[in-house]
Amino acid sequence: MFGLTMDKLLILGILAVFLLGPDRLPHYAAQLAKLVKTVRTMADGAKDRMRDEMGPEFDEVDWKKLDPRQYDPRRIIREALLDEPEVTPAAASMPRPVVESAYAKRQRLLREAKPTPYDTEST
Repeated sequence: MFGLTMDKLLILGILAVFLLGPDRLPHYAAQLAKLVKTVRTMADGAKDRMRDEMGPEFDEVDWKKLDPRQYDPRRIIREALLDEPEVTPAAASMPRPVVESAYAKRQRLLREAKPTPYDTEST
């Protein structure tokens, strides 16, 4: 949670003891506990309200699938590029059109010794 490990929490606790002192530390610890309880109650209330408003579909939603931390744009693009479109048997027998790149077209024109296309109206 927030990148805090046990070591970091221990260091924060020791710093709190030195900065707050033994007199004020119990008061602030009680306030922290009250804040955590309040936040937990608010989260439970929001969950209950969502369950009431969404109805039975709330339990059917896969919340882990909607976690924004799982979205890696590189993975999404890689999967989209690697996905092969579904090929039906009729489409598989049809020849695919040959698409020539601009570089290949230029090389072909140079081999055929044709002049490069030029538009006199564009200048």
